[in-house]
Amino acid sequence: MILKAELHCHIEGAASPELVLRQARKYDADPTPFIRDGSFVWNDFTSFLAAYDFSAGLFRSEEDYALLADHYLTSLARDGAIYSEFFTSPDHAIRAGLSPAAYTNALGVGMARAKAKTGIESRMIVTGVRHFGVESVEQAARFAARCGHPLVTGFGMAGEERHGDLEDYVRAFEIAREAGLGITVHAGELAGWESVAAAIEFIRPSRIGHGVRAIENLDLVRRIADAGIVLECCPVSNVELKVFDGFANHPFARLRAAGCKVTLNSDDPPYFWTSLKREYDVAREHFGLDDKALIAITRTAIEAAFVDRKTKAALLARLAEHARLR
Repeated sequence: MILKAELHCHIEGAASPELVLRQARKYDADPTPFIRDGSFVWNDFTSFLAAYDFSAGLFRSEEDYALLADHYLTSLARDGAIYSEFFTSPDHAIRAGLSPAAYTNALGVGMARAKAKTGIESRMIVTGVRHFGVESVEQAARFAARCGHPLVTGFGMAGEERHGDLEDYVRAFEIAREAGLGITVHAGELAGWESVAAAIEFIRPSRIGHGVRAIENLDLVRRIADAGIVLECCPVSNVELKVFDGFANHPFARLRAAGCKVTLNSDDPPYFWTSLKREYDVAREHFGLDDKALIAITRTAIEAAFVDRKTKAALLARLAEHARLR
């Protein structure tokens, strides 16, 4: 089994149907419109969001969030992952009736449990929600900068890419950058190549969430490759959301061939009937990657991780030993 690393997963979107059903029983909620035969049910972006919001709404206490992080990371480790970064959302915490600090601490408890069981390293990236507006995203950045949790190492922005101008969110990212946090931002998924260009110009991230629509502008692709910006690619999610109509048309292989640093990620895995293991399997089957290339993808992810030098060196050493023994 190839060792894996993941940089792009939304923790609320990582709850398996099995775990959501367990939470529904706990809170006496009816999951039948959203889960059928052990699988999430949706048919367009609106119904996907409805299923997502229903499930996220079933995580309400600190123990719920500790369970969620533990459950996801343990399953990830089972599939060969040695490192995970996931997106957290102070806005979800507030909606659940928790403070962002209590929510973050609870996730940290779950991360520690998973590491004790499996050895998996993990970190949190606090995110603002773009369509909640500039002040909301700045508030998330201030929390990320000040929370002091040792496992919070990055800041990003998710949400509707077509809402507002990235120029308006510069201050939020500067708050995070000044605090020493790694910077990533969603762009080039539902919005076109222009959103990726704007992200590079205004946000200056070291990584871009998705970024695959950059393929629409080859000058931009060259710019990404030359700058060494890492793309957090989520191929199955892109196909399920009809960003591309199939793996044959997905630009992962073309971006990689052009010299872009690309990684494999599961986004909101159970909603897209995927897992990090499946993303690696898709890359093997549809993009022609062999063991050596897949290990190189994992290496790219670890090198781009928002993690301290000592931990990164240990992860890279473990991966190098894995590669040597194959």
